[in-house]
Amino acid sequence: MKNLAITGRILFALPFGIMGLNHFLMKDYFLGMMTSFIPGGAYTILLTGMLLIVACILIILNKFIKTVCYSLAGLLFIFTVTIHIPGLSTSNWQIALIELLKDTGLMGGAIMIALYSDALNTLKELNLKKGKRK
Repeated sequence: MKNLAITGRILFALPFGIMGLNHFLMKDYFLGMMTSFIPGGAYTILLTGMLLIVACILIILNKFIKTVCYSLAGLLFIFTVTIHIPGLSTSNWQIALIELLKDTGLMGGAIMIALYSDALNTLKELNLKKGKRK
């Protein structure tokens, strides 16, 4: 069961690394998706790409899982509110809808991984306390 959880965590993280790389390789495409009220232009896109890559690496390495996954869920929520929902009123509304659904699902997955990680840490602490009482 533990190996399956590790595999799931890695499979969840890898697309974020690829999406992060895409923010560097396809910067102009992402600039076209940005709404006018998002500051920074290309710098915001590169920063977002870097954050996605760092999140991918930390999730794979199983470091700071709770913080990273909750932060990732927050970032995905920002994408949803600032890019995908406004995109529903454009001529490419179908693509915006697909991206909205994708990011909503990934947001849920990030929250589940953060909660799973928190539950595992609680169980480990309880087991350590039990072991000290014996």
